[in-house]
Amino acid sequence: MADEAPHRQSVKPRNILVIEDDRDIARLLELHLHDGGYDVHLAEDGATGLKQALSHAYDLIVLDLMLPGMEGLEVCRNVRTKPNYTPILMLTAKSTELDRVLGLEVGADDYLTKPFSIRELLARVKALFRRMEALEAQRASDKHHIIQAGDLMIDCEKRKVTLCGNVLDLTAKEFDLLLQFAQHPGRVYTRSQLLDLVWGYAHAGYEHTVNSHINRLRAKIERHTSHPQYILTVWGIGYSFTEEHQ
Repeated sequence: MADEAPHRQSVKPRNILVIEDDRDIARLLELHLHDGGYDVHLAEDGATGLKQALSHAYDLIVLDLMLPGMEGLEVCRNVRTKPNYTPILMLTAKSTELDRVLGLEVGADDYLTKPFSIRELLARVKALFRRMEALEAQRASDKHHIIQAGDLMIDCEKRKVTLCGNVLDLTAKEFDLLLQFAQHPGRVYTRSQLLDLVWGYAHAGYEHTVNSHINRLRAKIERHTSHPQYILTVWGIGYSFTEEHQ
């Protein structure tokens, strides 16, 4: 008689791409991430890493900032042109605020400065996956939700924004930032709160990236950036989304 016991479906491990030119560090990351239950793929230079990132689906990219040929910032910029969002954990020997802000500006989700402990890296990886799971759950609940504010329409399922019927070209972070505002019209956010909610950061020194993203977002959705009608400045506090068009 055939075995009629139910077949247990195994959970597919998450795929991680490590782009790191230091072979010792790359192998160390591969070993510990594999022990953590992840499938790990390696690339030793920026061009090869970018080719892999654009041609395969990964759940996370661990990206070194200083790479031969093509630097990590350029790899990050190109990865962010993909329609599907892949979180990026950037590694670097640099530790200045400017370098951290640049990493966030081009789309990195977290930043770890060398030398770092393996325990800290694994904790950051788990935190990024928890954040992505929360975002996916939120998107699933908003699957068929459309937000209309005046001439601005946000399709949560398709992650598409139109203004007066014209589709806007928003980056992933610009869309997430706009959605955070539009889902809570009238609520005032500080820059630190927006960092925590949209980027997952709550560290001092990163507020510049909030300002620059809001400026770029306003340039795309506002008729007059000097007199915005959607994303309003609350002087001395932060920003809010208008309630007038709801």
